[in-house]
Amino acid sequence: MNLLHRIEHWGETHHPKWIDLVRVALGIFLCYRGIVFLENMSAELGRIANYVSSGSFWLLSLGHLIVFAHLLGGVLLVLGMLTRFACLINIPILIGAIFFGGSANGLWTPFAQVLLAIVVLLLLCYFLVAGNGRWSFDRYIETTSK
Repeated sequence: MNLLHRIEHWGETHHPKWIDLVRVALGIFLCYRGIVFLENMSAELGRIANYVSSGSFWLLSLGHLIVFAHLLGGVLLVLGMLTRFACLINIPILIGAIFFGGSANGLWTPFAQVLLAIVVLLLLCYFLVAGNGRWSFDRYIETTSK
């Protein structure tokens, strides 16, 4: 077995049931953040434009990509479908949120957006390795097709 198969096997065997509730909550939170980003897209893209010298078309495309990734990834995490794919499309966005979110709020202020982004990034990294778990649509399809 190569390394990727061993990681996948470890994730499937070391996955408590309660962590599925965390996965669902993470998916709901990502959907919520996607909607909030959509509502405040001009302000958020204005903050990003301060650091990146690009055209407005690129920034607008980036904004729509962020909303799409959060909404699609959130729904996939809630359902437990393609969990690793949902994590992969959201991890770069959260890395960007850590870098661009640090200027709006102080890093050490209580409930700062940066600390929240770090927690979400760590959870996404965990689910990237661990997978979707027992209470998921993928597991349901797998057991009913046998």
